[in-house]
Amino acid sequence: MKVTLPPSTLLAPLPAVLVSCSDGQQDNIITIAWVGILSSKPARLYVSVRPERHSFNMIKKTGQFVVNLVPENLVAACDYCGIRSGRDVDKFEEMGFGKVKAQHVDVPLIEQCPINLECKVFQEVESGSHTIFMADILAVNVDQSLMNNGAIDYKKAGFVNYQHGEYYATGKHLARFGFATQRKFIKECGKGVNVDMSKAKYTKRKK
Repeated sequence: MKVTLPPSTLLAPLPAVLVSCSDGQQDNIITIAWVGILSSKPARLYVSVRPERHSFNMIKKTGQFVVNLVPENLVAACDYCGIRSGRDVDKFEEMGFGKVKAQHVDVPLIEQCPINLECKVFQEVESGSHTIFMADILAVNVDQSLMNNGAIDYKKAGFVNYQHGEYYATGKHLARFGFATQRKFIKECGKGVNVDMSKAKYTKRKK
């Protein structure tokens, strides 16, 4: 039996990210969970920002920002940057964040965040309470410590996700995309039973 609730933003989990931006004179950080992928080719994402936020005009003016992924040890800083305004405090200074020069945008990367995505806006859409900034991902910067045989070790990264007012840690590995194409798992999935994913043998997905 299901209970029907009124329309609300209950999609979860969502990544909790720190978005850095700049107007050329001031650098700022805003915490955002309304963020997601638009396409893979070209690589594009979006962030949704309320017009009253201090970062809004910075992004609108320059059309540039950086999405900095948040590991567990920075969850307090992530929360702080979401409840304090850059009009009142220098969040980089308050949080002790280092600034790293980006390759393609005039916005600093947050040094302590292990993955940083440099973004350039190609379109804006007003959508109710928020404006959606759709952007091309121009570069992805990754800490060497997360690289494992040419791939990112997301379990080691321990990124934070957001679920309706609460922060949660990710990192528990369940399975690799495409594992259910194996015959034994198709049968189990069809029966609606719990699948033992530890027995999955991963194969590359056919293009």
